[in-house]
Amino acid sequence: MTTLTRPPTDAVFHAIADPTRREILTLLRSSQRTVGDIAGNFRTSRPAISKHLRVLRTAGLITTRQAGTSTICNLNAEPLRAVNVWLRDYETLWGESLRNLKSYVEENQ
Repeated sequence: MTTLTRPPTDAVFHAIADPTRREILTLLRSSQRTVGDIAGNFRTSRPAISKHLRVLRTAGLITTRQAGTSTICNLNAEPLRAVNVWLRDYETLWGESLRNLKSYVEENQ
């Protein structure tokens, strides 16, 4: 039996593909939060938020620690560097396309 494992960047892309998970990351940008505090910002159930947090933790985008009965979540933005590196290649392409469009428009006015 062959087990396919995703590269770490695939897990990050998978994690940020969901709008709820992106919103959780936005919440954590300003400060650490408890799971209950995070769940209080959404209309979905706490178990659903816990599943989202598990995906984010698996991708390395958040870290968690216990503080008494609460679980504290912290943002770890480091894995997002891989996304930024991947997007940089496309920025070059977009910039070139825009320059070509500008030249075309200027030549045909």
